[in-house]
Amino acid sequence: MVSIEIQGNTRSELGKKGTRIDRNNGNVPAVLYGGGDVVHFTVTPASVKHLIYTPDFKIADLSIDGKAYKAILKSAQFHPVSDKLLHIDFLRLIDNTPIKVEVPLRFKGVSPGVKVGGKLIQQLRKIKIKTTPEKLVDELKADISKLELGQALRVREVIVPAGVEILNNAATPVALIEIPRALKAAAAAEAKAAAGATGKKKK
Repeated sequence: MVSIEIQGNTRSELGKKGTRIDRNNGNVPAVLYGGGDVVHFTVTPASVKHLIYTPDFKIADLSIDGKAYKAILKSAQFHPVSDKLLHIDFLRLIDNTPIKVEVPLRFKGVSPGVKVGGKLIQQLRKIKIKTTPEKLVDELKADISKLELGQALRVREVIVPAGVEILNNAATPVALIEIPRALKAAAAAEAKAAAGATGKKKK
């Protein structure tokens, strides 16, 4: 499990005025929830970029005024025009306390359908899971080594580690092997030719 070390400083003033001051100083207001305590603090945009601007799931090792917390990114708010990072919510990880998170879905193996010209289409890039910090994983995997042309893989076929529960609908497709137009056209032409040959034999 990859973790990112993030240094934070407790906010001296809350509310709109405090938020404006923090942002003018180049900092991002943040909140840490969980464990009965709510901690208001600031971070620098540079310290959180590898946590926010990535498709990977990572743990945040927060150090706020000398206190250490393990947390996950819960949400991030951006300016609607400039995309500037405005606010971050963290959720503290507490031993044996279940959490719900989304982790990336990766594929293993090589699809026979892809080998003959099909295209792998990923329908679902993240899977929602429920687990405890001790059992937390940074990704789930699905085996595509048996997928033929036109076939789909569903959530129920995703490999689930012990202690992890998938919350997505089991019937939801996560990937399919699309048949390219060229292969469809070739198959149609072959079927037409076969039908024509059969018709001539009957005559």
